[in-house]
Amino acid sequence: MDGIRTDRVVIVGAGIAALYAALALAPHPVLVVSPDRLGGGASSAWAQGGVAAAMAASDSAARHADDTVRAGSGTVDRDVALSVAAEAREHILGLTALGAPFDRTAGGDYILSREAAHAVARVVRVGGDRAGAAIMATLIDRVRATPSVQVLEGVQATGLIHEAGRVAGVRLGPATGGGPDQAVRGPAVLLAGGGSAGLYAVTTNPPRVRGQVIGMAARAGAEIADAEFVQFHPTAIDVGRDPAPLATEALRGDGAILVNRTGARFMTDAHPDAELAPRDVVARAIFAQTRAGMAPALDTRAALGDRIVTQYPTVAGACRAAGIDPVTGTIPVAAAAHYHMGGIATDAAGRSSLSGLWACGEAASTGLHGANRLASNGLLEALVYSRRAARDIGRDLDRVATVREVALAPEGPSQPAVAAASVAALRRTMTDRVGVVRDGAGLRQALRDIARIDEAAGEDAMLRNMTATATLIAAAALSRTESRGAHHRSDHPDTAAEARRSRLTLVAALAVRRDAELEPT
Repeated sequence: MDGIRTDRVVIVGAGIAALYAALALAPHPVLVVSPDRLGGGASSAWAQGGVAAAMAASDSAARHADDTVRAGSGTVDRDVALSVAAEAREHILGLTALGAPFDRTAGGDYILSREAAHAVARVVRVGGDRAGAAIMATLIDRVRATPSVQVLEGVQATGLIHEAGRVAGVRLGPATGGGPDQAVRGPAVLLAGGGSAGLYAVTTNPPRVRGQVIGMAARAGAEIADAEFVQFHPTAIDVGRDPAPLATEALRGDGAILVNRTGARFMTDAHPDAELAPRDVVARAIFAQTRAGMAPALDTRAALGDRIVTQYPTVAGACRAAGIDPVTGTIPVAAAAHYHMGGIATDAAGRSSLSGLWACGEAASTGLHGANRLASNGLLEALVYSRRAARDIGRDLDRVATVREVALAPEGPSQPAVAAASVAALRRTMTDRVGVVRDGAGLRQALRDIARIDEAAGEDAMLRNMTATATLIAAAALSRTESRGAHHRSDHPDTAAEARRSRLTLVAALAVRRDAELEPT
């Protein structure tokens, strides 16, 4: 049997979900696998809004759950929403105790922002728009100081090892894409490696977050839920950068409005909540304005004026880098792929359909988000389920006194890295045909395009992981012949009477793809 055997739990990922789980597993030994230096490539560090939690005396977990269910367009698991909302306050207090510098009033109360589809202000933030980076910095400091946690940086997981009916480990290789994979077997594997929005050409996600973790689980046989539901953030700053910088939703919570090139405010006619309508509604309105050549923009001038510089330094900095002055002018915006509600199907403890495999964070689909994630519930879900998964894993583990660190063998002969042209073609297909507005013909063509890229991938495991996830998204979108939440079919604009979640294996998705390939173009 080749490779390395360790008593460390293997955690794939390096964002908030992965690090929080590593700390929750202490003192049991853990191996965290990170393609970049901690804090350098995770979506968590880019999260601007914050963590949704009912912290105000006038708020409640039940109201938070109600808003979550309402935003999710009928497919949120209400029991999941209630349980997650009930845990939210505990996690905020716990992070505060760890040193997370949440914004507070002089009296010590948490400063709360209101974001889209929340009935009240309940988003706990840091520095206005720096929540993700600040929470990450706090967790990184704790992880570095925790003896039971080993971090392997510059290494990526390329596949799962499936033996004797269970997931027994992972295959690891250099993050550069060159060099051979090495097998590392451990007592449990937790996938916390982010979502899939980077599969799109227009995205707010870091370059490495392209569905690879979901894809490797699917290739091992894991069930994937709600793959068709990809959330598009309405206000990515439209300055031609890849990835696109983000203008946080909290700006609209503070009164910023959306206007087009004539200065007309268009959201008042689109939804009773105008700029604070659910994200799918605002994203489609932005998309329609862009397609019509109306140059949608975010106007913060009346609401914030020069306060945007101090209250939202990340947004102000992105504008400044692009030559935009939000104090005197508007911010051009576009809808960009932002968050994948779908992912590896898990139960309440983070267990996947495969023995030995758990998942949490954006890579997982727990039933919390439904068809349209409520703003700032993403970080909350990551916190809740990473701790649940860690506790569930820990129950089955024997106490281990000391464990040696995992040492990978020196790199062997270099292998070709992922073909940049193939990745670019895949991303363009996803944006053009599996984007904000979809139809059957476009989805079938997308599946044919993905099949060609997949066939050309050969033994390139990372590209095959990406094409697997892309196939699942497009196949699930083709199979859902209705419009619901973030999934909008122009050829099926109505919402079906019966709300249901989707569940799909890669084998089933490939069958849908083959049918699309056989249809005449």
